[in-house]
Amino acid sequence: MADSDNKSKDKEDELAGTEQPFVAHLMELRDRLLYCVYGLVVAGVLLAIWPGPAGLIDLIAVPIKAHMPHDAKLIAIGVFSPFFVPLKVLMMAAVLLALPWLMYQAWMFIAPGLYSHEKRFALPLIFFGSLLAYAGIAFVQLFVLDKMFSFIQRFAPAAVQATPDISSYVEAILSLYIAFGVAFQVPIVVMLLVRFEMVTIEKLKSFRGYFIVVAFVVAAVLTPPDVVSQLALAIPMCLLYEVGIVGAKYFASSGKKPEDEQSADSASS
Repeated sequence: MADSDNKSKDKEDELAGTEQPFVAHLMELRDRLLYCVYGLVVAGVLLAIWPGPAGLIDLIAVPIKAHMPHDAKLIAIGVFSPFFVPLKVLMMAAVLLALPWLMYQAWMFIAPGLYSHEKRFALPLIFFGSLLAYAGIAFVQLFVLDKMFSFIQRFAPAAVQATPDISSYVEAILSLYIAFGVAFQVPIVVMLLVRFEMVTIEKLKSFRGYFIVVAFVVAAVLTPPDVVSQLALAIPMCLLYEVGIVGAKYFASSGKKPEDEQSADSASS
């Protein structure tokens, strides 16, 4: 009996003695932020070497140029647009390239304060979230922009030639990248809600109909006023909601405390 009490006490005191003073936390935060900056600098230098700012602009301009006249080009209205717009695109691309490294630094900062059963699901969720962000941005670049510009061009009068400004174009697609990258985190949010017992899986299943309405409202707010981009955001959000419910079943069981698992086993037996 005494041995079992000692074992349970050891489990409860898993983090005992690991507390650090506030200054130590600030020093650790400073180091992790510096590592993030180093990673962004390295990613920016690599992208500046290849494909370069001009190459990045050519890449993101592919969807709209496919719906412009053969020799037409994007224009730069602002005096400093030819310099600042490629720089903005380079910085955004550096953040995307270094995203796993940034997530890893965030993990290294919070990991000492987590129990072992929490670490089992925290690290997979961090990298799964990064993959979902990449998937959302790739979905915009490879599918949404082409369909959206094709839909918009159908309403352009024959006397009007579309020659968009590079600055407004970059701002529009960057906002779409961010919107889809964030919206594709729906499974992560669902899993965390279940893991921290804020909602149950049964409640999420009964909330399906309401979430469909929420998804279309969010899509209407975050996307341009065209049907294609709104559907392209709302439908994946609904599908990812179902993915989150399935994933929540796994993380809800794998993230239990050891004593909870033992009590569940004894209850079932």
